[in-house]
Amino acid sequence: MITKINLEERAEAIAETWSPVDVARVNDQVVRLAMIQGEYHWHKHTNEDELFYVLKGSITIHLKDQPDISLGEGEMTVIPKGMEHRPTSEGLSYILMLEPFALVSRGD
Repeated sequence: MITKINLEERAEAIAETWSPVDVARVNDQVVRLAMIQGEYHWHKHTNEDELFYVLKGSITIHLKDQPDISLGEGEMTVIPKGMEHRPTSEGLSYILMLEPFALVSRGD
């Protein structure tokens, strides 16, 4: 049976920041939803690109040797594999990430 996913309801159920939950599987990819606030650690994904989409709030993705990327609600970007990055959010924000299912969310 095909199911409908309510992202607002799923977001309300998240209790811990920086702990993504899987909301949908698409082939070998997964859509993950995370509640974030503050700073995440610098990391990279050696073999996978990572898509960030801001559902609520705003985030800044800090990049090594490149300008930061600021995203508001409804905006997205793709971080290429191998690029060191550090997502941050001053206030409470909710993001969707599209990544390979096998990806370790914590990075390398």
